[in-house]
Amino acid sequence: MHFNIEFNFMKDASVLIAGIEYKVKKLTDLQKNIEIENFELIKKEEKLQNTISEQNRIINQLEEKNKLLKIAKSIKPGKGAVDAKLKINELVREIDKCIGFLNK
Repeated sequence: MHFNIEFNFMKDASVLIAGIEYKVKKLTDLQKNIEIENFELIKKEEKLQNTISEQNRIINQLEEKNKLLKIAKSIKPGKGAVDAKLKINELVREIDKCIGFLNK
């Protein structure tokens, strides 16, 4: 009878250990999958940040072109040299501001 109790205990213990091993393996696999997903999400975020930066750069360039086109349209032929000089001076001031920002 003593042998039977020990055998049942060993059998129960090995079943418990096998269950724990199975659960640990599942957790390890889950962790690996989460790490892979996290890495992919980080790469995706970096790509999106680069896209946003590039789009912001393009927007800034287009805004500058738009500003220059508006100024160019405001200088109409025959309006006089004084108006043209004022517009040129305005452009020079804008360029100076940009250079000042770049030097900071």
